[in-house]
Amino acid sequence: MEKNIKDKTTRFEKFLNFVERNGNRLPDPVTLFVAFSIIILLVSAIASMLGVKAVNPADNETVEAVNLLTSDGLVKILTEFVDVFITFPPLGLVLVVMFGIGIAESTGLTESIMKVTIMKSPKKLVVPMIVFVGIMGNVAGDAAFIVIPPLAAMVFYSLNRHPLAGLALGYASVAGGFTANLLINTTDVVLVGFTQSAAELIDPSYVANPAMNYYFITASTVMLIPLAVWINNKLVEPHLGNYNNKIEDIDLTSEITAKEKKALICSMVSVILFIILLLISLLPEGAPLRNPETGAMIDGSPFMASIVPLTMLLFFIPSVIYGLLAGKFKSDKDIVQHLNKAISGMGTFIVFALVASQMIAFFNWSNLGLIISIKCANFIEGIGLKGLPLILLFILISSLINILISSNAAKWAILSPIFVPMFMLMNIDPALTQVAYRIGDSITNPITPMMAYFIMVLTFARKYESNIGIGRFMSLLIPYSIVFAIGWIIFIIIWYVIGIPIGPGYGINLN
Repeated sequence: MEKNIKDKTTRFEKFLNFVERNGNRLPDPVTLFVAFSIIILLVSAIASMLGVKAVNPADNETVEAVNLLTSDGLVKILTEFVDVFITFPPLGLVLVVMFGIGIAESTGLTESIMKVTIMKSPKKLVVPMIVFVGIMGNVAGDAAFIVIPPLAAMVFYSLNRHPLAGLALGYASVAGGFTANLLINTTDVVLVGFTQSAAELIDPSYVANPAMNYYFITASTVMLIPLAVWINNKLVEPHLGNYNNKIEDIDLTSEITAKEKKALICSMVSVILFIILLLISLLPEGAPLRNPETGAMIDGSPFMASIVPLTMLLFFIPSVIYGLLAGKFKSDKDIVQHLNKAISGMGTFIVFALVASQMIAFFNWSNLGLIISIKCANFIEGIGLKGLPLILLFILISSLINILISSNAAKWAILSPIFVPMFMLMNIDPALTQVAYRIGDSITNPITPMMAYFIMVLTFARKYESNIGIGRFMSLLIPYSIVFAIGWIIFIIIWYVIGIPIGPGYGINLN
């Protein structure tokens, strides 16, 4: 049996080497995104001339392929070029949060925290803790994509493990674990609105709520942690081998000094006070960070709209206090210099963002992604499968669509009016349909280039390997998508066969 496992691992390692070797032959990512943009423009013209179209089930409107190589299309590209770049969602998020994370790193606060926590903690708990924090980080929305992967890379480096393995682990935990959590979050709130509207097409009395998937997503959290640990320990780190480079900005071999210890304690006190003030502004009824109309703490609240600057302040405030007490700052000029240092390494990401934002905009304007998604949905509807095989096929198609359209809500707006009613007619509860969609949406998150944070994490990777290519980076993430897919499919099969409730009051079947 051990020999069979070793042989399988060896074959999988050969597959990863194949992905890395051939992927690295691709042009630089910037060049690749430019090429994709040109291809999208050409395909949009061809599809438009062929009259490619589809009916959007969300509003019954006909969606036609748009030719972007017409005079109107070219004018749109030129006139909206700057707006597309500056409104690219990850651009502002990454730069703002990096002011906080970067200054925490440059002042030495991050290193001091690691010296007194991770370096003294049981090493076996480090990887599962990163996975758990990554999965739970989705409560904070997109900020988790920015904060967790680089910190995980630094943790691995501090433990003499390959930092790229930590980076991949952090990113895959956030992106691939998008459907898992122990808390109800914005994803639950956003999706349930589409599910409710679609279910009312069959049963106007059906009531959906944000907790309808709670049992499943909670259990998924427990299921994914050991899977991710196994992937890292048995597949990714062996594939990478040892890391022998020295990063000058990180030195965790020395002990923390008495002065640094005092500065660290004061900075942590500031974090506690910040969190207390945040809770005072959020928890009481009528608090300023609640939704002024509904009183909700999450749905449409100023708190969720402010999560990025709040995350930045959560790092920035203790970093400044630490820098002052540890002697890193002598004046305000030193603070500014550290801020400059914090953001100086983001030039590569800004270049990536420039070309990637245009490519994604072209794809959206052409309607190609929307049409392909609708065609795939129609294909599933027409093949006549029922029950569990249909659920599994739906997961597969959702995962493929996710490679083309990364927006969780946008895909569900297209798919829910088709599959929620169709599955209801087969006596399948919309709660299960929504869960199946969420699984498909999660498993390809780590590997889709349409996920804007893929570019950002590739930028972070170049801190540890300046010439890393897409092939090498992708070879670290593919194992997570494959194993997560296998694990989740087995998980939902067992769940379906046993008939465990999906959430409080929601089961596999309607009756």
